[in-house]
Amino acid sequence: MDSLPAAPDFTPGQAARGRALRRAQLPWVLGARAVGLLLPLLLGLTPAGAGLVTAAGDLFGGSRTAQVPAGVAALLLLGELARLPFAARLHLIRREYGLVTQGWAGWAVDLLRGLALGLVLALPVGYGLYALTDRSPDGWWLPAALLAAVLVPLLSFLFPLLVEPLFNRFTPMPEGELRTALLDLAERDRVRVREVLVADASRRTTALNAYVSGLGATRRIVAYDTLLSTAAPREVELVVAHELGHVKHRDVLTGTLLGSLGAAVAVALLGLLTSWRPLLDAASADSAADPRSLFLFAACATVLGTLAGPFQCAASRRIETRADRHALELTSDPEQFIAMQRRLAVTNISDVDPPRLLQLLFATHPSATDRIAAARAWAAVRVERGGAGGVR
Repeated sequence: MDSLPAAPDFTPGQAARGRALRRAQLPWVLGARAVGLLLPLLLGLTPAGAGLVTAAGDLFGGSRTAQVPAGVAALLLLGELARLPFAARLHLIRREYGLVTQGWAGWAVDLLRGLALGLVLALPVGYGLYALTDRSPDGWWLPAALLAAVLVPLLSFLFPLLVEPLFNRFTPMPEGELRTALLDLAERDRVRVREVLVADASRRTTALNAYVSGLGATRRIVAYDTLLSTAAPREVELVVAHELGHVKHRDVLTGTLLGSLGAAVAVALLGLLTSWRPLLDAASADSAADPRSLFLFAACATVLGTLAGPFQCAASRRIETRADRHALELTSDPEQFIAMQRRLAVTNISDVDPPRLLQLLFATHPSATDRIAAARAWAAVRVERGGAGGVR
């Protein structure tokens, strides 16, 4: 079947709605990012952060042992409070567009859960960090880098078991044609999955999604209930085929290993930066072992994360493009792949062709327009080679 010129994939109204949502959200998204960067810099590169750690520690006795957890808690609470107006405005905008179904009470509970989880993770890290700096003020970063490299895969393994259930309820997908088709798809792809679960995403959002999470024994296919109630079964298969592509190409494992390496390098850079006397003087800290350096650590880590962001996004877009190609090769169904991309973009109210600069700086996925164009190009190559799978 010869490929025909593509008709417009999105109506003017659909494209305009995605642009309008992006424009409504962008100032608040950028504002939250700016606050998340500027607050650690303000507190980490001035005596204000040291004073805050001292004051917080004094509430619990003033010892070094008290300063560390008090400072970590103050850091997380201040960050959450500073971003709260932006998060609330984004929640309101998404509700106005019908993308969010969750009320304010549920939203607040999720914020508190996220804050509690942050404290559970950050407090041991803070204790460990200052135990190492106290033991070796100059060489602490080497064992810390090794521990960070180990912590990343450990959290990746535990995340689907301990963290995901805090924010969603998961139930086994009932026996039936779709479950069988998804398991057959994984078997054909030679990807072992433990189970197929349904997430109750509809109590928060109307957005559509599915993913494969976990490593080894914890790996499972997860589909949003919104996807199952909205998309055709074949489109659900295409979404899952894309996610299986991440597993097939070991994207989760590779990402975890690279994350371990990145964490180790980041810790080494933190060791370099927090040993620089001008930065310590600006933070009013005697050394990296001084708990008053806590906000300096946060400021340096935030800057490193911000600088790495566009490179991580570029790598992610390449990975997502490869997973799209895998889905096409696994299913040989570009027509349904394109239908699936249309449905995802329209239901999720995506900007189907965003400005290039925003795409380069912040996008983790190719735009819907680019993904559809890539699917048509793949189909055209198949036609030229005499295979099936042409698409209009």
